Amino acid sequence: MTRTTISKRLAPIAFIMVVALVSSDLMGQQTQPAKSEPAAAKVPATTLECLMAAYEGESNANARYVEFAKRADEEGFGQVASLFRAAARAEEIHTKNHAKVIKETGGTAKADIKKPEVKSTRENLEAALKGESYERDTMYPDFIKRATKDKNRDALRTFTQAMSAETEHAKLYKEALDNLDAWKTGKKDFFVCPVCGYTVKKVDFEKCPVCFTPKDKYEKIS
Repeated sequence: MTRTTISKRLAPIAFIMVVALVSSDLMGQQTQPAKSEPAAAKVPATTLECLMAAYEGESNANARYVEFAKRADEEGFGQVASLFRAAARAEEIHTKNHAKVIKETGGTAKADIKKPEVKSTRENLEAALKGESYERDTMYPDFIKRATKDKNRDALRTFTQAMSAETEHAKLYKEALDNLDAWKTGKKDFFVCPVCGYTVKKVDFEKCPVCFTPKDKYEKIS
């Protein structure tokens, strides 16, 4: 199964469909060997190492978005600031989910939180889009493969849920970049699933499309 196929089929999608997608792998179906990649891009050797990498990545994303929101407010991009705050909340949820599975897998969640590099709001949006696109297209698909190989369903779930949210974040960042002037007045409401971090502008469904959390549980972030 190629990375592109996984990305297209997993986000946004309810987790039950993900289980169906990978069930054949969990039962031992052979998969094609991964293409060779530069050493720096190699997938961690174990699911636990993937979990630790994801935890650190999401922890730093949360810290970046908190600071990006402050800069957006300073520059008068209130709606962009709202988006960054919503994304920061989603990343916080992902860190908690990853930390839980790390503990269940026998590890201890640790993260080296680096000081965010804050530039203009446009540049911050570009950096955020790049980061979310990497997680959507490369990091989480690779981690999902590892979790599937190791038959770690809890890790598979937390990776899949996070990837679905990152996919929506990337779409929202792209929308903001393409219409930056229109995102400058006032605030904007976003809604974040407290269980999986899925982030939307409008809750037009009865249950979260990723984890089935009832819509009335969604958190409103402005």
